Amino acid sequence: MAVEDTQPLISHLIELRKRLLNCIVAVLAIFLALVYFANDIYQIVSEPLISKMPLGSTMIATDVASPFFTPIKLTMMVSVILSAPVLLYQVWAFIAPALYRHERRLVIPLLVSSTLLFYLGMAFAYFVVFPLAFGFLTHTAPIGVVVSTDIASYLDFVMALFMAFGVSFEVPVAIVLLCWVGVTTPADLKAKRPYVLVGAFVVGMLLTPPDVFSQTLLAIPMYCLFEVGVFFARFYVGKGRRDEPEEAEQQATPPQE
Repeated sequence: MAVEDTQPLISHLIELRKRLLNCIVAVLAIFLALVYFANDIYQIVSEPLISKMPLGSTMIATDVASPFFTPIKLTMMVSVILSAPVLLYQVWAFIAPALYRHERRLVIPLLVSSTLLFYLGMAFAYFVVFPLAFGFLTHTAPIGVVVSTDIASYLDFVMALFMAFGVSFEVPVAIVLLCWVGVTTPADLKAKRPYVLVGAFVVGMLLTPPDVFSQTLLAIPMYCLFEVGVFFARFYVGKGRRDEPEEAEQQATPPQE
């Protein structure tokens, strides 16, 4: 292989390393700023369950190291979530030189809306789903069973719900993107509404813990977001395909920070 053939690969690897280092630095900076408040962060996240537990019940730690490592683990997860705008920008900055100009105009609002919808999904889970779900689950325990949830198990449970609702709220962005590039149309999606409704409940079953309550609370917003995506997608139908032939040249200079 000629030396000039290897130069583009080496330059791409150097750029990739730079972007990865920027991502790591962003996450670590937020983590170091928050780690002192790790217990307070866990208190905030566990409040929806604690407020619904029977009088006298408390959360427990079944593992010796759980009281220390569980809040630290949560803080690291929060750091990654809060650094999402920086992480997404680094991804965009890496792929931007390979995109056409009209594709760049699509990617920027796509990244912004994706981030906002992800945060909105997590907020919906915390402020709407958690109080309803925990209020129901804590009052259905059989007689003689004391509700005392392990802190590590609770963290795994709520993070699964946070991710499920965050990802599910990306449905409008996915629909707009598919219609933009011409993969589908709003008319086709409207014709498949019954299948989408069933699919929403199937996805809710796969992404949430095994209880009907959580599945329903995820499936209904997901279907509503599908309708929102179909509504806005009609303004973007096929625009990506129409614009592409007009732009054959790509900018070689990557975006500067």
